[in-house]
This record gives sequence, C-alpha cells and structure tokens, in this order.
Amino acid sequence: MSKFVFVTGGVVSSLGKGITVASLGRLLKSRGLRVNVLKLDPYLNVDPGTMSPFQHGEVFVTEDGGQTDLDLGHYERFIDTNLTKKSNVSTGQIYETIISQERRGEFLGGTVQVIPHVTNEIKNRILAGSVDGEVDVVLVEIGGTVGDIESLPFLEAIRQLRMDIGKESCLYVHVTLIPYIAAAQELKTKPTQHSVKELRSIGIQPDVIVCRSERELTDDLRAKIALFCDIEERAVIPNVDAKSIYEVPLSLARFGLDEIVLERLNLQAGPADLSDWIELIESIQKVSGQVDIGIVGKYVSLPDSYLSVVEALRHAGFALGKDIEMHWIDAEQLETGNLDPLAQLDGIVVPGGFGVRGVEGKIKAVQYARENNIPFFGIALGMQCAVMEFARNVAGLPDAGSIEFGHDSSPVISFMPGQPEIIGLGGSMRLGTFPCVLTEGSRSFEAYQQSVIHERHRHRYELNNGYRELLVESGLQLSGLSPDGELVEVVELPNHPWFVGTQFHPEFKSRPTRPHPLFVSFVKAAISQRER
Repeated sequence: MSKFVFVTGGVVSSLGKGITVASLGRLLKSRGLRVNVLKLDPYLNVDPGTMSPFQHGEVFVTEDGGQTDLDLGHYERFIDTNLTKKSNVSTGQIYETIISQERRGEFLGGTVQVIPHVTNEIKNRILAGSVDGEVDVVLVEIGGTVGDIESLPFLEAIRQLRMDIGKESCLYVHVTLIPYIAAAQELKTKPTQHSVKELRSIGIQPDVIVCRSERELTDDLRAKIALFCDIEERAVIPNVDAKSIYEVPLSLARFGLDEIVLERLNLQAGPADLSDWIELIESIQKVSGQVDIGIVGKYVSLPDSYLSVVEALRHAGFALGKDIEMHWIDAEQLETGNLDPLAQLDGIVVPGGFGVRGVEGKIKAVQYARENNIPFFGIALGMQCAVMEFARNVAGLPDAGSIEFGHDSSPVISFMPGQPEIIGLGGSMRLGTFPCVLTEGSRSFEAYQQSVIHERHRHRYELNNGYRELLVESGLQLSGLSPDGELVEVVELPNHPWFVGTQFHPEFKSRPTRPHPLFVSFVKAAISQRER
C-alpha cells in the first residue's frame, strides 16, 4: 500500500512549500522509491488556465495537456519525472464533479454537504495518486496557509485519511516561518507556535516542522519549538535561505528529513544516491563569467510569470559554466521606440503570453535582434511575433499581424486548421505534447541531434499556411513541422548567428541535471556574442 506525506504551510504564504515537497521527493527517489506528487489548490477555478499571471505566476503544462500550478514545474524539475493533469486538484474541480453528480441524481435525493461529500471527493483524488499501488510514496501539498477558510475542506480531508488508511501510512509535515526581528536581534518562534496551534485545533498534529528562516536556528530554538509544538527535537528541520533553490535537498538531507519520513512510515529503502545532485551544486558554485539575457515580456513585474523560462536558462548556464544575468524588459516600454534597454545584451528571449498588450514592443525587440545579429529565442507568442516582424519588414507585408489581435488584412498568424471559432477560453487551445519533425542541418536539428522531437504546447493560433510560400521565398526557414506537414512548429533565420522561434514551450521539459538542448544552444550563442 502506498504511503502518504501531507505538507501544509503556516504563518505566511510563499514560504517554499513547493520547493520543500520537490526536495523531499528528490531525496526519496534517490533512495530508489517510486514517488508521485499532488498539489491541492483551494481556488474555485477549475484550473489556472484562465488566471492572470500577475495573480498566479506561470501556468505549467503537463505532458497530457493539463494546465496546472507552477509548483508542478518544481516537482518535475527536482524529481525528474513527468506528472499528469491528475497531479493538480482544485476546489473548482471538486465542486464541478460533485454538482455534476448531483444533477445526475447520483446522491439519491440526499442533501449534498461539505462533509462527507466534498471531503470524500478530495480523498478519492488523493488516493488515486497512488496509481493503484504502483507508487511507494505520494507527496501531497496543500495550497494556501493554515487558517484560510478556503483550505478547510482539504485539511479536514487529510485529517480523515489518517483514520481511513492508518497512522503508519500517513505523515504530516508543516512548513512555517521563523522571523528574524532586527531590532531585537532574535529569531522568534511564537508565529510557529500559533500556526501549529491552529493546525491542531482542526485535528492535525504535525509529525515534522520545517522552519524557514533567513538565519541559522540554534539548538535551543529547535528544542523550544519541539517542546511547545509537541514533536521530537530532531523532527524540527531548519531550512535556511539558500543561494540556489537546488541546494535545498542537500540541506534537508543534512538534517535527516528523509530518514524521519522512512522511519515514521515504516518504509524500507536503500541509501541515498545524490551524486548527480552534488555534481549539480558543484557546477553551480563553479560558474564564472556573466551572460546578459534580456527577457522581453508583458508580465515582467512578476518574474514567476516566466518561472520555467528562467530556470531553463539557468540550467543551460550551469552546464556551460556561466552565470545567467536576467534583464527584465517591459514590452510596453519598447513601444515608445526607446530600445536602449536592448543594448549590450548577449541574447534576447521573447516568451509566451496572451492578448495584444505589449505585442508591438515584442515585435520591436525581434526586429532589433534580427537587424543587430543578436541571438534571439522566441517561444509561443514570441515565435508568432518573430513571424509578424519578418512578414512586415522583410516579406513586404507592412500590415501583417495575428487574428488574435484583430489583424484581418494580412493575418500571418491565424486559427488552427479546422478550428472555425473559439468557444470558451478554458478549452480551446492545443495543449500537451505533440510530435515535430525537424529539418536536417537546421539549428534546432543540431541542438536536438534527432529528427523527431516531442514538446509541450499551450496556444490557440498557428502560422497561417496561406503565407508559407511568401515567407520561405523571403528567407524564413520553416525548420520544424508537424508529421503531416500542416502545422509549423519551428522557424529560423539561416543567415543569423542564432535566431529560432518555437510554437511549443521547450522550457517545461528542462531539468537542472539535463538542460534543454535548445536553451543550451541559445546560451552558447549568447556566450559567443559576448566574446565578439
């Protein structure tokens, strides 16, 4: 039978529950255990697909087309496994299922209530994470903070599960804050005490407390937390701010978090093999020299909106021994014509997005990169902006644009073939993994070193096939196509140092120990640009 570890958060949000879960997953997998991860989100949206990145950060996409919370990106990168849409459960999904059942009469006229109907559905989703017993440990992160009214049904569900599956199969980890008060020059445990008190008031006694802090915890403080929160002192796990999130697994291992989990859940496992992770940390610590990469976007005030892009660039930097310096450039500011922020960059990335705001600024960034021979990487909307810029300034279509933005005269970007109209924003996109055939000799082929690749998509519009011939005759290389040749997946400029646009999102498949080949190739080109 699978074992379950539930991770809750207290005091404040953004403590790094996701990184804690991902790190624990890495430690358990390094011991040979089969690990699955779930994220339970208390919002009423069915998924984050229609949520603004300003509110929720990026939308991560799974292999099977699930639009999920960005924490699933952390899970995949740390544990090096592909999750599914079932790994992210929202309150919206729970209520959608229950209301559908009620409308079909499946409750036989009974009154539908939070307990037991909502909590039962939550428990069903959690238990399904065991994949019929094929998984040794299921890690379950509860979104939000203990005390939030939205999280109560989830907390009640995981409280009930301890009785349903047995205490030996269930473990609770609480991530909390130990703030440093500068005036008193002290770390304070009182917020943690109150958070644990709140958790215990709803029937959950944490087995482990992970203490986030900006300074080292003394043994006295750990003893105090253990005493007031009624847990073993060794189960008070310090998690001090690190220079890199990838140092966290080794930090948690040093304090024996995985040992405690194995012991409490009565799991047999071999010793941890963290050799590849130790090599990763050593490579991070050895980076020398800087590469300046500009990220031109419309959500740059919240860098989490492009989290996977940032991490994929860093992964490439680790592999190449370079520190990637990110320069956040607001696409709207470029629309004024002031392109000074683009000067002195070694490479320019235009990532994905939706809506017309900032698009003209992105197109100006593409033009600047093309005309000044600066390595350019366009992703999703970034690729579409590259096509629009090329059509306007090279192929002789000054009014070229996208149907998405109301450009009807020369819509070089249009609907997907066979998609007559968009009905409902939540389910009208090409989502998940699709194959792509690369042209031999192209930069993308050289990066992948294979003809057929599989990458993840999240978009509604495609390059309009009616303009293919004109674009190719003007010098644009369509270096990646769908197997049937109908959809353009990759565009390049052969006579440019490095100019690649992808309709897919390669950043979702990058791993710290296995950086994505396109990002490695791009950063190599940026290094060469800096040397020139």
